[in-house]
Amino acid sequence: MKAIVFGGSGFIGSHVADRLTEGGYDVTIFDLKPSPYLLPAQKIIRGNILDKEAVFDAVKGHDYIYNFAGLADLDTSATEPLKTIEQNIMGTAILLEGALRNEAKRFIQASTIYVYSETGGFYRCSKQAAELYVEEYNRRFGLEFTILRYGTVYGPRADSRNSIYRYLKQALTEGKIDCGGSGDETREYIHVRDAAQLSVDILADKYRNKQVIITGHHPMRLKDMLYTIREILSNQIEINFEASKSDTPHYNITPYSFVPRIGRKLVTHEYVDMGQGLLECISEIYGQDMNREQ
Repeated sequence: MKAIVFGGSGFIGSHVADRLTEGGYDVTIFDLKPSPYLLPAQKIIRGNILDKEAVFDAVKGHDYIYNFAGLADLDTSATEPLKTIEQNIMGTAILLEGALRNEAKRFIQASTIYVYSETGGFYRCSKQAAELYVEEYNRRFGLEFTILRYGTVYGPRADSRNSIYRYLKQALTEGKIDCGGSGDETREYIHVRDAAQLSVDILADKYRNKQVIITGHHPMRLKDMLYTIREILSNQIEINFEASKSDTPHYNITPYSFVPRIGRKLVTHEYVDMGQGLLECISEIYGQDMNREQ
C-alpha cells in the first residue's frame, strides 16, 4: 500500500511518515522543504500544495493521502488571516480534489481540538472549514476520510512554534521560563511518537469516515509541567507567570464549547512517560546548542 504525507518534513508529519514506513507502507513525502529525517526507503517531492498540477501528479497511485501541510501556528495565524485561509482551506481543497481524481482509498486530515472551541482565532476557523470540506467531499463524491484532531503534542523535531520546545529552550539558554497565563491552564500532553503511531492505527476500517481525538491520557496543569521541567534541571530555573491577554487565541482549562460534532478519543496503552519525554527533548535541544557552538 502507498501513502503520501503532505507536510511530511514537519514535526508531526515526519514522525507519521516514519511510522508508516515501519508499518510496511511505501511512503512519499511532499513538502516545500527537504526533510532532514528522510529515511532511505522514503521518497520526497518538493512542491507547494497550492500548485494544483503538482499535487494532482504527486497523488497518483497513492492509496492514503495525509494532509499535515499548511499553517499550524495559532499566533502566526492571528496576524495573517489571508495566508491562513489560503494554506489551510484552499490547500486542503486542492488535496481533496487530487485524492478524488486519483481514487484514493482514504483522505486523512490533520485537524485540532480547537474545532470544538470558540477560541483559536483564524486558525480554528480555517480548521473547521477544512473539516467541512472533507466531510462534504465524502457526502457528495464518496471520498472516504479520517479527521485527526490533535491536542498538545510535544517531542523531538519540534521547533519554536511548539510551546514545550520554547519553554525548554528558554530554560536551557536563559535559566528562566516566561509563561503567558496563570499556570492553571490544563492540557493533555501527548508525545509525538505516540501521536504518530495512533495516526497510522486509524487506517483500520473502523475509523473510516470518523473524527478521532488524539491527546494524552491525563490532564495536567501548565504550572505542574513547568515545575517538572524545573526539577529535572535541578531547581535552577526561574518561572514567571503573566496573566493571559483577553484576546489570546489559546484556551484555559478546556478547548470545548458546545458543538454537535462528536469525535472519538483514541489512546494507546503503552506510551511515553511525560518526564522521560521531557528529558529526551532537553537532550535534543542541548545537543543542538552544543553543535552550534563547536
